[in-house]
Amino acid sequence: MKLRKRPHAKVPDVRAKRRKTLRTLLIIVAVPVVVFALILAATPFSQLARGFMFSVVIWQDADIAHIKVFPARDIPTSTASKLPRLLDDTTLKAFSTLDLRFYLVDQPSPEPISLRSRAELDQFMSDSDTTAFLVVKDGVLVHEWYAEDIDPDALHTSFSVSKSILSTVVGMAINDGSISSLDDPITAYVPELLEKDSRFANITLRHLITMTSGLKYEENKSPFGDPINTYYSTDLRRTAMNSVIVEEPGKNFLYNNYNPLLLGMAVERATGRKISDYMSKVLWAPMGAEADASWSMDSFYNGFEKLESGFNARPIDFARFGLMFANGGKVDGVQVVPPDWVEEATAPTNVSVGQNDYLNQNYQYFWWVYPNNRFAAQGNLGQFVFISPDEATIIVRLGRSETLMWPMLLLELIEQLETGATTNG
Repeated sequence: MKLRKRPHAKVPDVRAKRRKTLRTLLIIVAVPVVVFALILAATPFSQLARGFMFSVVIWQDADIAHIKVFPARDIPTSTASKLPRLLDDTTLKAFSTLDLRFYLVDQPSPEPISLRSRAELDQFMSDSDTTAFLVVKDGVLVHEWYAEDIDPDALHTSFSVSKSILSTVVGMAINDGSISSLDDPITAYVPELLEKDSRFANITLRHLITMTSGLKYEENKSPFGDPINTYYSTDLRRTAMNSVIVEEPGKNFLYNNYNPLLLGMAVERATGRKISDYMSKVLWAPMGAEADASWSMDSFYNGFEKLESGFNARPIDFARFGLMFANGGKVDGVQVVPPDWVEEATAPTNVSVGQNDYLNQNYQYFWWVYPNNRFAAQGNLGQFVFISPDEATIIVRLGRSETLMWPMLLLELIEQLETGATTNG
């Protein structure tokens, strides 16, 4: 009797099983990620997807790191304008005259806080979440400080400083005739708003640029709220078109991020160019910025600049922008921005709209205006380009948060810088 051989049992391939399990896990993880990415990119769902993902899941609030989140369009420059550096101790001396405890927001100190050395000033800047602090006096850069982890040559986002940049672009469009007047109705440039609400015919560009449009805007952090709509939307044109009128224009001031979006749409249509491209031609290159800037966009697909908050530049070029306004719109003796626009855009009004009870603040054409011919471009988390033409002083403060009452501090610092200059003179 011949015995039949039994076949050998196959030894399980452990590595193959592991690979199969890993592939399965990757598919399980990848599918929802891809689906969510598609939802995020799809215009009808962008508000909900981005709003929930960024404001609830990842970030609770705006952050300077968001410059890496949004796509951006470059703003080319040309030859850098003159801005000589002569760094000295005038800023330290000005700080040394102040008791800084009076400018703290959340942690008042019972003891005086004074700065006596460069090391103490540097530490104060670091402790206050400042990333860059520059002072220009009489056309010369006299103080330049950056946090240790900050690259001076990198672009820094500016949040609502962007509104003052946009305001200047509007002034250039009026200057070259692309826009006839601030008293034009927004419907002259965006006529389809009439299909939504005929009352849009009563809203002028002036109403938009002075934040008196009568459009609804409520501060809340829900994924459906106005701040999320205007910050995270992947189709900001559509978002702007969905703005709602709640009162007659010209009656009340209401800080409102729909206003710059609609104004930007008007500039885009009037000039026939993207905001960044037009700005490069009429402002950034003629101003002589030392580096290309950029403007963050809603998405690659729609390509509309985040006009309420997305302008990015080197700190030194924010200083150049401030210096141009301090000089009445001139750069190296050449008129870049019309002097009438500089004066009109930063003129004081009779209506106090201060967000600070201790300050007399006005608001003109997307600029914060202070007494004694001082004005500022201001942004969330304490971004400031503070300008005092009479003292020929510009202060740029950029940072991660606003732990100090910076407007009060910078106004007082300007006074002390001037006192020191007068004494030294």
